[in-house]
Formats: sequence, structure tokens, C-alpha cells
Amino acid sequence: MFKRFRRKRVNETLRNLVKETVLTKNDFIYPLFVKEGTGIKNEISSMPGVFQMSIDEILKECAYIRTIGLNSIILFAIPDLKDSIGSECLCEHSIISRTVKAIKKEFPDMFVVTDLCFCEYTDHGHCGILDENSTVNNDATLEISAQQALIHAKAGVDMIAPSGMMDGIIEALRTTLDSNGYENLPIMAYSTKFASAYYGPFRDVAESAPSKGDRKMYQMDPANRLEAIEESLEDERQGADILMVKPALAYLDVIREIRNASKLPLAVYNVSGEYAMLQAGKKAGIIDYERVMMETLLSFKRAGADIIITYHAKEACEILNKQ
Repeated sequence: MFKRFRRKRVNETLRNLVKETVLTKNDFIYPLFVKEGTGIKNEISSMPGVFQMSIDEILKECAYIRTIGLNSIILFAIPDLKDSIGSECLCEHSIISRTVKAIKKEFPDMFVVTDLCFCEYTDHGHCGILDENSTVNNDATLEISAQQALIHAKAGVDMIAPSGMMDGIIEALRTTLDSNGYENLPIMAYSTKFASAYYGPFRDVAESAPSKGDRKMYQMDPANRLEAIEESLEDERQGADILMVKPALAYLDVIREIRNASKLPLAVYNVSGEYAMLQAGKKAGIIDYERVMMETLLSFKRAGADIIITYHAKEACEILNKQ
């Protein structure tokens, strides 16, 4: 009787030697949400362990995560001022700009990514300028997206991640950055971002739910696999440095297909709804939370991801440090 599979599983050292996929602390980017004020650390009820924080609290959080070997973050801002065009994020004194500068001053080696979009900054909650039909005007939004990218670049960000899903966004940002001396600033494209129900809790923390309508007019249909691949390949053609699939858990097939189609580094965004479900399972006592969490994160790498943006990043690094 053949036992070639069992023989490699009997000994723990041998199991580790033949392990095909490994999680490391270098795989993770940790989302952080900055809010105006001081001494603010508001936990989000739908996302236990996730907070809105003022800049001073963000710095404390960065100080801690560095001690556990977590060196990469992605920043989202929650401004006090919101208007129809998101003008707050087009100012060099914007909350996102001030936060980047504060982090880079305190922790120069922290790798800071900024989410580049308008949904958090607009009073209507959509990802750009609306036209007379309450539809996002693609080209007008490209223009202000380029302005926003330049603000982030001047603040000292290490990478920009445009999440609005506007057609031509990568080319527009690359052209603007290059022509202003930021040729070496990488762009991580939200290249395949679905109009997903998994984003619900994020809109609680980012205060970015659309006031009317939805984002199906510019985000991807979850039913479309081939279009998802073409979206990412188009962003690669326009000059993206890293591709991304968002959400992650329900789209492992798309992650693998894009991995097979492109040689660019591939990120996934393990989104708020995915995080909240595991937290709910933990609270109910129906899952082994840490094991399920690490198995889920491993599935993203096994599917082909190089980078995992996840609210679990801090917990995962703490677990990896114990191993």
C-alpha cells in the first residue's frame, strides 16, 4: 500500500520542510483611520479592535506595531469638512497630509500607503464629482485625483493606492507624478474592486456610505470573472506597480486567475465584512478564532497574493512572534 502522503506528515519538522505556503510579518499592510482632534480613539462597534484615531493616537499605534514587526500601514482619513468635490483632501494642510508628515517625522522607516479616493471627503459619499444625473463624472474625477496624488506625494507618502475605480486612473496619476518629479513613487492599483456587500462595516469606520444610490456604476459586478482579469491587466498596461483584488475571501478564484495572468506583485484586501464575521464568530464562541484567522490569511497567499491588507495584521504578527 502506498503511504507517500502520510510519510511526509508524521514528523513536524518534515511538515515544515515541505510546507508550500508560509505567512510572514512582511506580508501585511495594516489599515488605520485618522480623525481630527486629539486623544480620540473610538472603537467601531461593527469592527471590534478597529478604531478611529486622532493623529496623536495614530502615532502611539505606530510605535506599538513597530515593536511586533509590523512596518506597513495604509491610511484612511475622516475629515470634519465634507463637500461636493472633497476639497478637504486637495489641500496641503489636509488631515491625510498632516498625518503622513507626522508619521514620517516620528518613524521615518514606517512604510506609509495612502488610500486615494473621495468617498470619505464628499458630502454625497461617492468616489468623485457627480454630474447632473448624479453619476460620477469619470474625467472630472481623474483631474482632482491627480491633484490629490500630488498632495500625498509632497507629504512624503511611500506608495499611493487609488481606490475609486475610475477608468484611466493609473495613467492619469502616473503622468502627474512623473511630470512633478515623483517617478519613483509606486502606485498600488485597486485594479479589481467589486461592488461588494462585504464593505458594510468599513462605511461605519470611514463614515463614507453614499447618501443615495450605490457604487455599482463604477465598481465591478461580482458576477464578472473575465472582466475582473481584464481590469487588472489594463491597470498593468497603464503603469501600475502592484495590482489588487478587493474583497479577498469570496474572490479566491479571481486572485488565482490574475496571479496566472500577470507577473506584477499582487495584493488582496481582506475587507471589513470578512473581518467582522470572524469577530462575530469569536464573540459567539463558535470558532477557534486564531486558527480560523490564520487559515483564512494563508488561503490568500495560497491563491497567489504577495501582500495582504488586513485588519487582522496586528493580531497575526503577535501570533507569528510566538511561533
